[in-house]
Amino acid sequence: MKRHFILLISIGFLLLTWATADEGMWLYSAPPTAKIKTKYGFELTPQWLDHVRLSSVRFNNGGSGSFVSADGLTFTNHHVGAACIQQLSTEGHDYMKTGFYAKTQAEEAKCLNLELDQLVGIEDVTAQIKAAVKPEMSAAASGKAQRAATAEVEKSCTAETGLRCDVIPFYSGEIYDLYKYKKYTDVRLVFAPEFDAAFFGGDPDNFEYPRYDLDISFFRVYENDKPAHLDNYLHWSSAGVRDGELIFVSGNPGSTGRLLTVAQLSFLRDVQYPLLLKILAQRIEALQNFSKQSEENAREAKEDIFSLQNSDKALTGFEAGLENRSVMTTKQADEAKQQHSFEANPKNAGVPNPWNEVSQAMAFEESIYPAYTYLERMRGFAGHLAGFGRVLVRGAEELPKPNSEREREFRVSGLPSLKQQLFSTAPIYKNLEIVLLSTSLEQMRNALGVNNPDVQKVLGGKTPEEAAQYLIDNTKLEDLAVRRQLYDGGQAAIDASTDPLIVAMRGIDPAARSVRHEYEDKVESVVQQNGALIAKSRFEESGFSQPPDATFTLRLSYGAVKGYEENGKQIPFETTIGGAFEHAARHDFRPPYNLPESWIQAKAQLDLNTPLDFVSTADIIGGNSGSPTVNEKGEIVGIIFDGNIQSLVWNFVYDDTQGRAVSVDARGIQEALRKIYHANGLADELMGTKVAGAQAGK
Repeated sequence: MKRHFILLISIGFLLLTWATADEGMWLYSAPPTAKIKTKYGFELTPQWLDHVRLSSVRFNNGGSGSFVSADGLTFTNHHVGAACIQQLSTEGHDYMKTGFYAKTQAEEAKCLNLELDQLVGIEDVTAQIKAAVKPEMSAAASGKAQRAATAEVEKSCTAETGLRCDVIPFYSGEIYDLYKYKKYTDVRLVFAPEFDAAFFGGDPDNFEYPRYDLDISFFRVYENDKPAHLDNYLHWSSAGVRDGELIFVSGNPGSTGRLLTVAQLSFLRDVQYPLLLKILAQRIEALQNFSKQSEENAREAKEDIFSLQNSDKALTGFEAGLENRSVMTTKQADEAKQQHSFEANPKNAGVPNPWNEVSQAMAFEESIYPAYTYLERMRGFAGHLAGFGRVLVRGAEELPKPNSEREREFRVSGLPSLKQQLFSTAPIYKNLEIVLLSTSLEQMRNALGVNNPDVQKVLGGKTPEEAAQYLIDNTKLEDLAVRRQLYDGGQAAIDASTDPLIVAMRGIDPAARSVRHEYEDKVESVVQQNGALIAKSRFEESGFSQPPDATFTLRLSYGAVKGYEENGKQIPFETTIGGAFEHAARHDFRPPYNLPESWIQAKAQLDLNTPLDFVSTADIIGGNSGSPTVNEKGEIVGIIFDGNIQSLVWNFVYDDTQGRAVSVDARGIQEALRKIYHANGLADELMGTKVAGAQAGK
């Protein structure tokens, strides 16, 4: 049963504590230096910021990480690295189940489609992007002009630097920054514990605290087939953390909605979240039934189930936050105040009310949302193979266009990453693909209607189960050579293809493109134009006192290591390795509270008082998974892997009364590496005591 939590937030309390709370996922180009100095007496220096930024890394599959040795060693969560771990596994070698440790660099296993991005430069390009917009332009025309300008800035940057260059809009497009990334695409797995240790407590304990998880994994980045030499990496703390200590989190939070209008929040609460939760529930059930059929099925679906359950629980928390009257009342009061200030400003005379414009855009989005979700966003076509079909069909039409006219995913700046996924050698399990596609086709049919012309094109008179079976059984897109042939052959090859998934994607593409362009012109562009006006009005009144919403770009958060009170009980800031054994015993060591055999055998050698997990008030959200938790010296003291259930409302409003970020403790990691997994070479490399060449087996 999903747990909906009650948020004990009052309007007055929020307004009173906002200025002193540790709120903020701050841009590295605009850090909260004064706030931290005032509250904690610590001064961020440019050198400290540059070092932590260059030591941080983004995992392109949706997580964060950090460099932790000069030889390219990289640190993240197990659940961030799980896709690679799963892909490297086979029926006879299930590394999700047994764990993985490469004792030498020669044994490090190359991930099949993983990209890591290091942010090496930030440039303000606001003037360049805004110059493309002329006063007489409509919102739709303005949006198109800005997208074209963005594409050209990115293309020019990539050509000049050889880096990945992304123009990032902040505050709905009031500010545009050019983020320059060095990419690492040769990424190799070094260490991962067993899934049962990394996700101890399973879904019941997810977003809960106390926790007892070793949610970690280590990779190594290579260049020219050799470990990359890094000038910036985070040293490992041997002291760990203490109660009340100031810590920092450097990571890539995915998305927040703290600056959204009430109309946008209402859309999420009433339209988007209910639909997505329904989709997730049905897919989880289908995959669980699939897993019950055999041990191999369970292995194939394990990572997908974890990911879907995690999303389901997170969205449930987001929805509950917006259903809380105090949260929405606070948002409404703040918006009314903003509107009054906007209308009272003589500069805005004759300017349409931007909140009303956004509200109308949300009403239009609601009218197209099912088609947009199932056709364009591919919710009706789950699985890797259907995704390959979409990219191939779209690419044939997009790639011949000038860069500025392409859909954003086919721009020069992002094309290498897209091709890496398209041409990945990661295993495809057709039986799993059938289950995923069958479930999603059924959801699309039920949402759009059996008589919808695009539904009919795909089903062809078959049931969703029959159509999925036919499409997956007869496609050849699992063959890398076939995908390359279709990609290289361009439009002629796509037009001539009789592959059923290509035929299906060709059939729905006109409708999918149409609803996408409606969304861009009548929703995205309107929200961007008017959201920028709202942001500008806020800046004129209070300055840049609040960071922009998260955009899966590098941010710096800070806070204190601190427990909290729940139901009259004081929750300590840290848990211990011994506590993990006690937690398992309380549940009779039954799944998902079954500690791995490696832990049971090592118990006598372990210091059971070693801290394992801890909580802090650092401001995080999804995407921060794998973020390094560092102390004032910039040393690793832990790694973010979760937030408690009370933190999920942080998507919309920050409150640290009970909300906490959860980290694995650096001391627990060292204890586990040495005494459970006998990974002394890795542990020594983290501490900087490795004998030169030892890890390489020299």
